[in-house]
Order: sequence, then C-alpha cells, then structure tokens
Amino acid sequence: MLWLLAGTQPAIAESPLLLLDLPAQDLEHALQAYSRATGMAVLVDRELTRGRRSIGVRGRYTAQEALAMLLTGSGLMARYARNDAFTLQRPDVEQAPAPRGLSARNAARLNSSYAAALQQAIEASLCRTPLTRPGTYRALVQVWVNPQGLIEHSRLVSSTGDTQRDEALVRGLGTARVERPAPSSLRQPVTLLLMPDTTGMRMECTAGKGATGG
Repeated sequence: MLWLLAGTQPAIAESPLLLLDLPAQDLEHALQAYSRATGMAVLVDRELTRGRRSIGVRGRYTAQEALAMLLTGSGLMARYARNDAFTLQRPDVEQAPAPRGLSARNAARLNSSYAAALQQAIEASLCRTPLTRPGTYRALVQVWVNPQGLIEHSRLVSSTGDTQRDEALVRGLGTARVERPAPSSLRQPVTLLLMPDTTGMRMECTAGKGATGG
C-alpha cells in the first residue's frame, strides 16, 4: 500500500517500530498522545494547532512514519531539532491560489487527480522488479518531480531493512514518469509511505508504462 503524505522533514536516524493506537481527534490532543506513546518532545504554539485535526494512526510504525501520517491534511509540517524533538510550522511555500476561474472544489479535485496519477506512476515503476514490488516492505521516501513529470531526485528517509532493496527502490523511482501535468499548487517534496500489505494477498502489479492523463 502506498500513501501520499503531507510534506515533512523526518529525522534521518532510523527508529524502531512502535505499536500505536491514536484515534482521529483535535491536533493538540493528538500530539500529546503521540508524545506519550513515542517519547518524542513536541514544542508547538497552541494557536498553530487550534481548529486543526489529525487522522487516526493505528498499527506498527516508526515515530517518524507515525508523525507523517498524523499530520496528513493538517497543513503543517514537522521541523526536527534533534532525533527525539520537533516543532511544527506552516510549509515554507504556501499553496498557490487556484487559477482564475477555477473553484476551490475543482482545484481540490485537480490535486486529488494528480496525486492518483503520481501514485499510479510510482507503483508501476516499482512493480518492474520483484525486489521493489510494493506490499512486502515498509519505507518512507521523499521525491521531487520536475515539470516534465520525471522524479529528478528522491530521498530514502527510512530504510526498507534491505540495502539492496533500498538501492533498487531509489533507482526505480528515477524511472517513474507522470503524464498528467502537475498542479501549480503542488508542494515539494512529496512524501510517500510504502506499507506492507496486511491482507495476506500480494499486490497485483499490472503491466503499463505509468500514469496516464485520462
């Protein structure tokens, strides 16, 4: 399973998997629960979290993966002071306003459509070899997509646990191409969370050249 997450700057050092059960709730309480569960120190202005909510985080994740998921859709990003401490801030580059004549609803639909195209392109590139086939490992990756739809740079934030797979994964991402033009509001890097398939069924990788613009 592959998730497209809000922009974050996780600590580079790897951390162990933690069993977490954090329900969706207001962001301030979610951060308090996250801090107690992970031991991470959180320093944040309450005015920044006011009126924002977190999504639920249930399962085994590293502290960095869990935080990335918890902040999804909040409009905030983590800035790490050290491996066990962070603060929150608004992204350095705010979302650009929707082009004239494009409603907020249509802009959101455009962003969602591009996210789906990006996910499809990445899955197609990783499905080319059994080693990087999604669904059997966990990894947190950041990618930068150029105007031509190519991933010109990628950064493996958390290892898959296999050095050979890590190298193959980064190489595979470099072959991904998104045919759909990126929306002007796209914030870079895009953070990707690759998760194991917990259904017991292997992901069906279908042949193809990547995402299409349809």
